[in-house]
Amino acid sequence: MIFSSKATAQGRRAVGGAVAAFFGALCLAVLASCGGGTTQYAAFVPQRLIVFGDDSSYIDPTGLKYNVNGLNANGVFDCTLEPIWVQTIAAVYGFAFAECNPLALTPLAIMRAGVGAEVADVTAQVEAQIAAGGFRNGDLATVLAGQNDILDLYSQYPGRTVDSLVAEAGARGQQLAAAVNRLVGLGVKVIVSDLPDQGLTPYAILQRATDPSGLDRAALLTQLSTAFNQQLGVNIIIDGRYVGLVQSELRFEAIARTPGTFDISDPLCTAPLPKCTTATIVPGATTTSYLWADLTHLATGGQAQLSTLAISRIRGNPF
Repeated sequence: MIFSSKATAQGRRAVGGAVAAFFGALCLAVLASCGGGTTQYAAFVPQRLIVFGDDSSYIDPTGLKYNVNGLNANGVFDCTLEPIWVQTIAAVYGFAFAECNPLALTPLAIMRAGVGAEVADVTAQVEAQIAAGGFRNGDLATVLAGQNDILDLYSQYPGRTVDSLVAEAGARGQQLAAAVNRLVGLGVKVIVSDLPDQGLTPYAILQRATDPSGLDRAALLTQLSTAFNQQLGVNIIIDGRYVGLVQSELRFEAIARTPGTFDISDPLCTAPLPKCTTATIVPGATTTSYLWADLTHLATGGQAQLSTLAISRIRGNPF
């Protein structure tokens, strides 16, 4: 089996371009059906935010995140500093999570994500929200998962064939799409992010450099990520009135090609997550100049990329 990063990148761009084109055409069609571009329509304003997914979206009950955790000028932990992407989305609408609520606001952002969660757990998270009172008009959900699935599948190589692992990665992408479609069926507006290419992580770089067989392990991680994202993208309900797809894979690929001021290869934290704080990062570094907090988790700089894409999608979709 040959892992071609060029071929997989071309495949991802083709899928991403097709999805983007579909959404663009859909938006034009909606405007046309309403009488053209001068027609007024009410922008969607969420009434609640409900977060589903894994470590990248998780805040623990004490406010700690699997990112760098911020300390204020007095060296005291402040959960509002160094926000993860869902915190930034919540802040746009004045929402607070119960897990990070220093102003004692009514929590209108609900945390269902969990550390270590895989796609099967996201399905369970949706059902847990249904059991806890369900959904109502004006709910916005975010969904980001798959990293733990890909790392789990990767750990099974070479005990399993590449073909079987790629097929399983695709099946898990389909399963996440089913969870998204379940939310749509319940009347929820959904922002779903595809998975950042796991072949671009510091973990992948180490795997590539340390494999004595000469196999490009980073390319294998890319291949698994691509299979996951392709099946997620083609199986979600492609209708901008209900689903906004955040194409994080394409954004992080672009950063990898032209990193600018980003350090894209090294972890920022010198302490394990979630214990990493702004006092335990690489000396002289800033939290926004590194893409990765540790070998696999995004740092504040990477989280900011996600939040920018997501907020743009929320405002741009004809929700």
